[in-house]
Amino acid sequence: RLIHLHDTKYDEYVSLAASRHSRKEIIQATRGDIVDRQGIPVALSRPLKVMIADGSLIESPEVIAEEIGDLLEMPREELLEKLQTKRKYQVVRKEIPESVAAEIQTRLLAKRLRGVHFEQSARRVYPNDSMLCHVVGYVNSNLLGVQGVELTMEKYLRGRDGFRFVEQDRLGREIVPYRGQERPPRPGYHVRLTVDMGIQNIVEEELGAAFEKYNPEVATALMMDPKTGRIMALANFPNYNPNEPGKDGGAGEANAAVINIVEPGSTFKIVTAASALDDGDVQLSTVINCEGGLFHYGGGKPLKDHGRGPFPNLTVENILVRSSNIGAAKLALKMGENRFYSHLRSFGFGEQTGVALPGEVRGIVHAPGSAGWNNISITRMPIGQGVATTPIQMVTAVSAIANGGNLMMPQVVEEIFDDEGKTVVAYEPTVVRRVVREETTELVKKALANVVTRGTAKSAAVKGFSVAGKTGTAEKAAKTGGYAKGKYVVSFIGFMPAENPRFVLLVLLDDCRTPHGSNYGGTIAAPVFARIAERTANYLGMQPDNALPDAPATIKLTQASR
Repeated sequence: RLIHLHDTKYDEYVSLAASRHSRKEIIQATRGDIVDRQGIPVALSRPLKVMIADGSLIESPEVIAEEIGDLLEMPREELLEKLQTKRKYQVVRKEIPESVAAEIQTRLLAKRLRGVHFEQSARRVYPNDSMLCHVVGYVNSNLLGVQGVELTMEKYLRGRDGFRFVEQDRLGREIVPYRGQERPPRPGYHVRLTVDMGIQNIVEEELGAAFEKYNPEVATALMMDPKTGRIMALANFPNYNPNEPGKDGGAGEANAAVINIVEPGSTFKIVTAASALDDGDVQLSTVINCEGGLFHYGGGKPLKDHGRGPFPNLTVENILVRSSNIGAAKLALKMGENRFYSHLRSFGFGEQTGVALPGEVRGIVHAPGSAGWNNISITRMPIGQGVATTPIQMVTAVSAIANGGNLMMPQVVEEIFDDEGKTVVAYEPTVVRRVVREETTELVKKALANVVTRGTAKSAAVKGFSVAGKTGTAEKAAKTGGYAKGKYVVSFIGFMPAENPRFVLLVLLDDCRTPHGSNYGGTIAAPVFARIAERTANYLGMQPDNALPDAPATIKLTQASR
C-alpha cells in the first residue's frame, strides 16, 4: 500500500494537494494619483482589503460568523450564506479597512479557524468632492476609468497587476518558505493636471453663485493660458460628486465645456473681424455702411442692428465696440463665402481641439454649397448664427488672438510621473497652426479693449487692469427648428491684461430664468467674468497695468448689450 501511494498514486496526490493548499494570488497594482499643477491631490487610492472565503477549507461557518460578524457589520444571515459556499473563491466583502482585516485574521488564528484569507484592494477617493469633477472623472467598481482624465489617462493610471503562487497550511496561513513564482506589481503612474485648484475654487464659487441666482439650464466657465494652451480652470453647473457617481441618475455628469454646442452669438464677431483684417481688405479705420440698421440680402429676413443703433456708418473698430450685426455681415461679404469659411476652419471650428477629455464634439460649420448653407448664411454666420461651437473651441480661438496669432492645442494634463517624481511623459505646449498675423491680433486687441471701456461690456471692467473682450447674446435654437422665443445663451469671453494676457476666460449661461429684458451677455456673463478675473489677478499676484476707474455699479439695460 505504501509503495502504491508513493509511486502509482504520486502524481494524483501531488495534484490534489496543490489544488487544496496552493493558489495563485493576484497582487493588485495601486492606481496612480491625480494632482493639480501645485501637487494638490484631486484623486487618490485608499488601500483596503477584500475578504475571500474558501469553501473547501471552511469546517465551521457558524463559528466563523459568530467570531467576526461584529467586525464586518454585515447581517448574520448574509455572512453565513457566503461562508457556507462550496466554491474555493467566494468574495465575502469588499472594501474592508486594513486594520479590521488584521483583527479578523488575529481572531481566526486564535481559534484555529481556517478558510478565510484577504486580498489587497483599494477605493478611489476624491477629496474635493464635486470640485473639478468634469476634468477628473471617476472610476467604476473595478477601478477602471469611466469619465474625465480617469478615462483618458487610464493606461498610465492603472499600472500592472502582479501575482504570486502561495502554499497554505491547514489553517489557510501562507507557508512563506514555500512561496513560488512571483511577479511584483508595477504601481500606476501619477497624473499632474494643468489646472490650479486655487483658481478652480474661485471659478466654481463665482459661477456657482451665478448658477444659483439665475437658474440657467447650464453654466460653464473655462480659463486658459493663451501662450501655452494649458487649461487653468474648467467648471460646469450642474455638476456631480465623483465619490457617488450615478447617485442622481447621472445628472450633472456631462462636461458641457467640450460636448455642448451652442450658437455663440456676438462673441463670434471677434473671429469675423480678425479674419477680415488679416485678409487686408479693411483696416480698423475703414468705414462700413451699416444701412441705417436694416439690411436686405439674399431674399431672406432682413438683418437688423439692435439697441443704440441704427448705425448709418461705422468703422471696423466700432463694429466690434457697438456690436453691429450688419457691419459684421458686410465684413464677411468682403471676404466672400470661400475665404470666410476657410478662416473659420483655420480657427478650429468644425473640428475637435484634441483636448484630453472624453466626448469632445466637432461643432457645426456648414461649407458653402453644402445642404446647410443657404443664400443668407454669409450674413448670419459672421454674427454667430447658423454655426454651432463648443466652449473650448471659442476659448481656443480667442486665445489665438490673445497670444499673437497661434492656435494652441488645449491641454489639461501637464505630465505623467512615477513614485519617485521622475517625469515619464511631458506634455509640451503645441502650436496647431498660425491663423492670423501678429499685426492683426494687435488691431483686434485694441478694438476689444474698447468694447470694455466704451462699448457693450463695461461691466467686465476690472479696476487697475486693461481688459479686452466681447459679449454675446444668442437666441437659443429650438428643438423643432428655428429659435425658442425668449430663450438665450448669454456669454462673455475676454482676456486680461489686454496687451499681454495671462489668461483667456469664457463665462457662458444657457437660458437664464431672469426678468424679461435683462438676459444679456453684458448684464449677466460680463460681471461674472469681472469677479473671477479680479480674484484670479490677486491670487496670481498680477501687477495692475492700467489705472482704470471702478467698474460702474449699474449698467443701463439696452438691446445693445447683445
